[in-house]
Amino acid sequence: MTAPTPPTPPSPRIPRTPPIPRDIPDLPPVPGSPALLLPPVPAAAVVPPVHRPLTAVFRLLIALLAAAGVALELLLGSPARTLSYFSVQAGALLAVTFLASAHRAATARRPVPPVLTGAVLLYALIAAAVYHLLLAHTTPPFSMTDATTLPARWHGRWTALQLLHTAVPLGALLDWLLLTAPGRLHLRQATAWMLYPLAYLAFSLTRAELLLPGTPARSLYPFLDVERHGYKGTLANALLLGLSFYALAVLLVALDHTRPNPVRRPRTTGFRLRPPVG
Repeated sequence: MTAPTPPTPPSPRIPRTPPIPRDIPDLPPVPGSPALLLPPVPAAAVVPPVHRPLTAVFRLLIALLAAAGVALELLLGSPARTLSYFSVQAGALLAVTFLASAHRAATARRPVPPVLTGAVLLYALIAAAVYHLLLAHTTPPFSMTDATTLPARWHGRWTALQLLHTAVPLGALLDWLLLTAPGRLHLRQATAWMLYPLAYLAFSLTRAELLLPGTPARSLYPFLDVERHGYKGTLANALLLGLSFYALAVLLVALDHTRPNPVRRPRTTGFRLRPPVG
């Protein structure tokens, strides 16, 4: 007699997997902003540096003209008095800035910061506007030396005045219009540029107070002459000029964002794409 076979145990039930929904719900946002990763390849390796020899030569010429104008004024007059004038200080600052800008254009380095180039351009235009509109036809004639007569053409004093108030500002303006990329100036920079004219006003008034009455060129500019206009009239003149200077700075910023781009950089990226195979 055969032994009965034991009953087969029931197979375990496998749980059913729920169906995958067609619309996956949005994941919750990750807390915090992800940190930006710096590119491993520098921009100089992708965009080739551009040498601009003609731009460097032009900026070097403007720097030499500004330095020549400052040097002529120092040779013709007292250095302490000559260096007190706004146009001489602006010319010296422009000469140093354009010399550095010429070197960077020749060596394909990053250009001088626009806050500095915009400032020297504004100060050069201020010196030109004040001279040609307010000082060129005064009686006695305006002079940054001890001379009291109108200088003849091509005289040293006349040459220095024309260099600092005509040739150099015109050259700086042409460089900005024809050799500088637009869109680099901002309105907040215009306010910072006005700090130097404000500091110069305080320097000019303080200098006049420290000198004895009757000293030649006690007031450097006729519209800042406290003996003639009094403090109320002098400060009113300074306020009117300051508003005009700020309007000129805002105009430069506006033109910088509307003028065409004269600097055309090559669009090569440094990588050469091969045609597809097959």
